Amino acid sequence: MSKLEAFFLGIIQGLTEFLPISSTGHLYLGRLAFGLEEAGLFLDTMLHIGTLIAVLVVYQKELLHMIRHPFSKLSLILVIGTIPAVIVGLLFKDFFDSISKNGVTIGWEFLATGFIMYFADNVKGGYKKLQDLTYTDALVIGSFQAAAIFPALSRSGLTIAAGLIRKLDRETAAYFSFLLSTPAILGGIVLQGKDLFSGHVEAISFTSLLIGTVSAGLFGYFAIVGMINFLKKRSLKVFSYYVWALGIAILILQFTGVL
Repeated sequence: MSKLEAFFLGIIQGLTEFLPISSTGHLYLGRLAFGLEEAGLFLDTMLHIGTLIAVLVVYQKELLHMIRHPFSKLSLILVIGTIPAVIVGLLFKDFFDSISKNGVTIGWEFLATGFIMYFADNVKGGYKKLQDLTYTDALVIGSFQAAAIFPALSRSGLTIAAGLIRKLDRETAAYFSFLLSTPAILGGIVLQGKDLFSGHVEAISFTSLLIGTVSAGLFGYFAIVGMINFLKKRSLKVFSYYVWALGIAILILQFTGVL
């Protein structure tokens, strides 16, 4: 893998982890574009570390507060919101890994992501701030996050949509979605790390790994900040139109045998 390929895969991971358009689905398409059957488990892990660093930088105050006050309401809400994804991930990891590798369902999943976001964007009257979140809100949003284990169901798209459905205001829906990504990304890194130590690791240069990690972290940071600011005044529907167009294009290419 070249340094340029690692750089662009890092950009894809960083942007699409937090933009509501599916990082896994876009990484699959990115590997196809570069002619890479796999990006390599080690690189994939490092890309996720890059996005984790981005989240840690943006949410350092909240995370430090939760470390110092592990039984605070915010800490408990984060734990409750993470439980559904942990259950689904542990029970069905191998099944969803197989789906992710062949990409057979990603066209339909892009379409589903668009419909969910479009519906949620029409929900009016969101008023809840971060301090107003209930444990039920966290469980519902976390359940949407668990559904995003399908490769092209966008985690950020579904959790932001769930927040809007639960009457969070638009900025808070995005803000909590990205905060909730912290344990999800960390859990994915831990699971990938386990696979790294138990299997064959692809040979990728240190420089390529570093470039991919830095680009994922940098563009992830910009995606988080940009998305929160974007949703203050603008609609999710633009992302619905994008994933609809992408999903239809993929289905056509799969039907014609190109993919």
